[in-house]
Amino acid sequence: FRLGDKLDDPMAMYLNDIATIPANLAGIPGLSVPSGLADEDGLPTGFQVLAPAMADDRMYAVGAALEARLTAAWGGPLLDRAPDLAEVTA
Repeated sequence: FRLGDKLDDPMAMYLNDIATIPANLAGIPGLSVPSGLADEDGLPTGFQVLAPAMADDRMYAVGAALEARLTAAWGGPLLDRAPDLAEVTA
């Protein structure tokens, strides 16, 4: 959701955090890699990589490979294509 949209709705904010909780509860490493921009609003989306406990090296290898492939496909960093923050909060 857009910045500031859910400040008056703590339940919606909590439900959006559900995707990050399983790695913490399981004690396994997790990494989020930018994976594109949503068609409907241009906001960034992410790809979550999880690995077994004590296998951080595998997680970083997968994240780096994914980031390299996506950057090559986009022709540069995703941040270059993201909307201006002022437009997102307006």
